[in-house]
Amino acid sequence: MSSLTHKIPSYFKVKIDQDLCKKCKRCTTHCSYGVLSFNGEKIVSDDDKCVACNRCVAMCPGKAIRIIENDSYLPPHGNYTRRIRNIIWRQSGDGGVLLSATGNDRPIRVIFDDLLLDACQVTNPSIDPLRETIETKIFFGRKPQKLEFNYNIETPDDISLKTDFSPNFEIDMPIMIGHMSLGSISYNAVMAIYQAVKELNILAGSGEGGLHKDFYEYGPNIITEIASGRFGVDINYLQNAAGIEIKIGQGAKPGHGGHLPGEKVNSLISQTRMIPKGSDALSPYPHHDIYSIEDLAQLIAALKEATRYKVPIGVKIAAVHNSAPIAVGIARGGADFISIDGFRGGTGAAPRIIRDHAGIPIELAIAAVDERLRQENLRDQITLVAGGSVRYSADLIKAIALGADVCMVGMPVLIAMGCRVCQQCFRGLCSWGIATQQEYLVRRLDIDVARNRIINLFHSWNEELKEVLGAMGIDSVESLRSNRDRLRYIGPNPRIAEILGVKHAGE
Repeated sequence: MSSLTHKIPSYFKVKIDQDLCKKCKRCTTHCSYGVLSFNGEKIVSDDDKCVACNRCVAMCPGKAIRIIENDSYLPPHGNYTRRIRNIIWRQSGDGGVLLSATGNDRPIRVIFDDLLLDACQVTNPSIDPLRETIETKIFFGRKPQKLEFNYNIETPDDISLKTDFSPNFEIDMPIMIGHMSLGSISYNAVMAIYQAVKELNILAGSGEGGLHKDFYEYGPNIITEIASGRFGVDINYLQNAAGIEIKIGQGAKPGHGGHLPGEKVNSLISQTRMIPKGSDALSPYPHHDIYSIEDLAQLIAALKEATRYKVPIGVKIAAVHNSAPIAVGIARGGADFISIDGFRGGTGAAPRIIRDHAGIPIELAIAAVDERLRQENLRDQITLVAGGSVRYSADLIKAIALGADVCMVGMPVLIAMGCRVCQQCFRGLCSWGIATQQEYLVRRLDIDVARNRIINLFHSWNEELKEVLGAMGIDSVESLRSNRDRLRYIGPNPRIAEILGVKHAGE
């Protein structure tokens, strides 16, 4: 049987207008996937290799290249879609688990899009954010259940705070950049992120890949991560950070460990992660010292001891059906913050079957965890961070109204830096210099440009947050948190509205 019988149809076709082509060969040097070449007469393409990163399109001086979807190769079928057939073709060819990257790309309904924001009119007047102060700062960390004061009736003016506060720090907007490790993304991308969060006075996650010494100066704006692989963990890693997060789960792969392919483990990554060069960095699925809430509480206590009780310690879990009781256990175990990552969360490498089918939407998890913590009288004591496809400022605002204190964001940051979301991060061939460790590709990402674009993005989000708060008649983002009466549901499933604790539009 001819091998062509089982050839996987290409997703994309490269169209080259030979009349416009200058034959400068620039496209062949910029294509990191080996799609384009010069045959001595003209530029030709191997469409099977194209991932639609569009680097060639952007760099062509003659505007001679177009990338189009190859929609003519397969007959249509309502059940065996093109996506399903390509999965079957690939698996029948290599017999392995398919990897993919970025967030879940299945066309599943986004609950954020079924929520509308309520606004004020007469009886509860709006606020003008251009002329009146609207506060978007957040204090990150554990809060006391009540405040006690030292007071002497004989000296009534001499009042001091008696309650001891757990470590807290202030960020200027309710946003943090989610965990993306050096290794999953490039040195230049990490540096741009850390410089941006320092200027914005917000936070970024280090990911589970350790912290290179070049980044220690940004420690006051970094939350470092303790994953099951314990990559790069030493006393300097723990003590050069604003906070520490124990990674139990991740939205893109709940119940799964981390995976950095060996192709991306160069000398820089090897030194930072403390693993051999070229070896796959595989985190075990479970932490082998955590099999109960008591074990987790012991690790939280050990990390607080190691950091001399100076930084908040948190725990990250994936959004799953029992996230609410898990969150209660984490709070009672001594954590200062809880991070929940929804099933649309991004990743550098995950089994496609896990990424696309495991977990639950972050909207439902936020509401469930917020409500359960409230029932247990724990909600006001702990900072709740939520992420997993917070795409733009509207999602941020709705997530806070559902119950989050802070939203963690990943893919919008990568897109701001130039990511085309071609889902090939695990291959280390990113033509835009973001998800790669190859030096000639890394150099393509200008740190200053990337940093400024991230700063502009979040400045815009914060200004839009103020606009919405003003329209709602709210002068502080803390007054929006868990204020679900500011939301209305317009989707097709009333049961979802019930779980969210949101009224239907018109009620």
